[in-house]
Amino acid sequence: MTDPGWVQHAIWWQIYPLGFVGAFPAEPPPAADEHRLLRIVEWLDHAVGLGVSGVALGPVFASRTHGYDTTDHLRIDPRLGDDGDFDELVSECRQRGLRVLLDGVFNHVGIDFPRYRAALANGPDDWFRRHRNGFATFEGHGELIALNHENPEVVAYTIEVMDHWLGRGADGWRLDAAYAVAPSFWAAVLPEVRRRYPEAWFVGEVIHGDYPALLQAGTLDSLTQYELWKAIWSSLNDANFHELDWALQRHNEFLDTFVPLTFIGNHDVSRIASQLDDARHLEHALVLLLTTGGTPSIYAGDEWAWRGVKEERAGGDDAVRPEFGRPQPGPHDTLSLHQYLIGLRRRNPWLHTATTEALQLTNTGYVYRTRAGDRALVVALNIDDKPLSAQLTAAGRIIAGSGAPPTERVQQLVVPPHGWVIVEPG
Repeated sequence: MTDPGWVQHAIWWQIYPLGFVGAFPAEPPPAADEHRLLRIVEWLDHAVGLGVSGVALGPVFASRTHGYDTTDHLRIDPRLGDDGDFDELVSECRQRGLRVLLDGVFNHVGIDFPRYRAALANGPDDWFRRHRNGFATFEGHGELIALNHENPEVVAYTIEVMDHWLGRGADGWRLDAAYAVAPSFWAAVLPEVRRRYPEAWFVGEVIHGDYPALLQAGTLDSLTQYELWKAIWSSLNDANFHELDWALQRHNEFLDTFVPLTFIGNHDVSRIASQLDDARHLEHALVLLLTTGGTPSIYAGDEWAWRGVKEERAGGDDAVRPEFGRPQPGPHDTLSLHQYLIGLRRRNPWLHTATTEALQLTNTGYVYRTRAGDRALVVALNIDDKPLSAQLTAAGRIIAGSGAPPTERVQQLVVPPHGWVIVEPG
C-alpha cells in the first residue's frame, strides 16, 4: 500500500463548492468579487465538530457550467472567487487541522478550454482524441472534449497543474472519471508529482472492474468503492444481507492491495436518506460505513439526513447539490450518530485496514467481526420486524446500539427489530 501515513486517520467531509455556495445553477452567476468560496470557511467549525479530519472539495477551477467542464485548471472559478480566496480557505483549514482534497478533471475539458477553441478555429490539435466524425467526447457529452492522454504535452500539463495546487497547500487529488483514462497516463503523471510531493494522496474515480489491477497499473493510492456503496443500500432495501456479505468479501480482497475510499453518499448519486426505502435503516448504512475498512467520506448534508434524488436529465444533479446557508447549530439525531461513530472510528484508527468476517448471516440479520491484527469489534445488524438473537464466541461490552442496550459484558445478544449493536470483545 502506498498511502501516506496521514491517510490512516483521514475521514473526509465532501462538499460540491459550486452548489454549496449558490454559484451554480445561478442566474446571473456570481462574480469573483463576491468571494463566495469563503462561505465554506463559515462551515469549517461544523466539520471539526462533526469529527472529520479533512475537506474534500468538488471542482473549484474555472469552468463554463458545473465544474467538470474545465476551462482553466490553473485559475479558481470566478464564480467562486480568486486565488487569494483559495489560499485563505486552505489557511483556515490548516488552523483547524483539516486536510484539503481537490477534484481534478483530467480526462476531458470543456468547450471553452482555450486550446480546444483554437483547434476548432485552426484545425486538429494532438491534445484531443479524435474519431472519424471529429473530436471524441466523454460518454457522448458534446460539451466534454476528451484529452489525448498519449500526448506528452498533456502529461506535462497535468503534472504542472497538480504541482501548482499541491504547492499552494492541497493534500491530494480525486481523479475524476479515472476509469475512462488509460492507467499508463496516471503511471506517467503520478510518480513525477510524488517526487516533489511524497505525502500527496491520489484517489481515482472508478465505478467497477478489476480494482487492484487498475490501481497498480496506474500507480494510484486508492479508488472509489462504488461496489460497496451499492451493496449497502441495495441489501438494506431488498432484505438481502447475502449481497452485502459478498461485497464485503470482495472488499477484503481489495484491502490486501489498497484501502478504498468508502462512502454512502456523494455529489453524483441520490442521497442515502432518499435511496433507502426504510428511514430506520439509515443508521445501519452509517454503521457499516464507519466500522469497515476504508477511508470514509461523508457527503455534506447527509449528517442531517437531507434528501435528494439524482435524475438522468439536464439539471438532474441539482437536488443532491443544494446551496448551504449559514450554519445553524442545534441537536439532530442523525448528526449525533455521525459524531459518535466518527469518534469511535478516530479512537480506533486500525479500522482503516480492517477486514470483516460473517459470524451469523440471514437475509435480514447480519453479525460480523471487523478486525485488524489483535483488535476487533463485533457488529450486529437487524432489519427484521422481530428481534435478532446472536451467541458471541466470547463475551464483550456493548459500546453502541439502538434500543438503549446495556453496557455490561454480554455473550448473548438480542438486537431489537430494525436495530443494531456494536460490541467490543474482551
